[in-house]
Amino acid sequence: MITVSSRGKQELIDITADVEKVVKNKKVKEGVCCIYTGHATGAIMINENYDPNICDDVIECLDNLVPRGKWRHDKVDNNGAAHIKASIIGPSQFIPIRDGKLQLGTWQAIMFADFDGPRERKIMIRILKE
Repeated sequence: MITVSSRGKQELIDITADVEKVVKNKKVKEGVCCIYTGHATGAIMINENYDPNICDDVIECLDNLVPRGKWRHDKVDNNGAAHIKASIIGPSQFIPIRDGKLQLGTWQAIMFADFDGPRERKIMIRILKE
C-alpha cells in the first residue's frame, strides 16, 4: 500500500515510481500488477505525464462533462461531481509485468486522480505472479 497526498481540489498525481518500487521489492519476474483505490472520489488512470498540459486537459474535459453543483448528492456533502468523475475513470488498473518491470508504453504513467482534495489517500498495490 502507498499513501498519496493531494494539494488541490482536483489533481492528477503521478504514482508510477511508487508502483515500480513495490514491483521491484516483490521480485516478481512475470505477472500482473493491480493498482486500486478504495476512495469513491478518487480514481486510477494511465496516461501521458511528460506534458503537464495532459493532466490539466483531462481535468478540464471532465469539468466540462460533469459540472459541479447540479447533482442530487451535492445536498449531502457538495461533491457529487467528484463521485461521477471517479466513476467514469474507475478505481483500478492492471499492468503486465515482464522481466520484473511494468510494461507501460514509452509515454505512459500511472496516475492517481483526486477529484475531492486536498487529502491523504491510500492506494493498494497487488502483484499476481504468473
